[in-house]
Amino acid sequence: MDWIVYQRDDCHLCDQALAVLAQAGWPEFDSVFIDEDAALEARYGLQVPVLQHRRSGRVLAWPFDAVTARAFLQDVA
Repeated sequence: MDWIVYQRDDCHLCDQALAVLAQAGWPEFDSVFIDEDAALEARYGLQVPVLQHRRSGRVLAWPFDAVTARAFLQDVA
């Protein structure tokens, strides 16, 4: 898959982001939970949820809405 969503367990903002991505008709993605990974925690700890395009490395950090997510998808694709 081309997309990763970095998130935490029991994260209401992460739940909101997943709902926004569903509303935007987002393609499939891998969910990566940062709670148990010190490197990811250091990198994304205060920014989650974070959407990342795997090949380019570009990220879209929360907050975002469906329009912003779609624009990011078109810009990266």
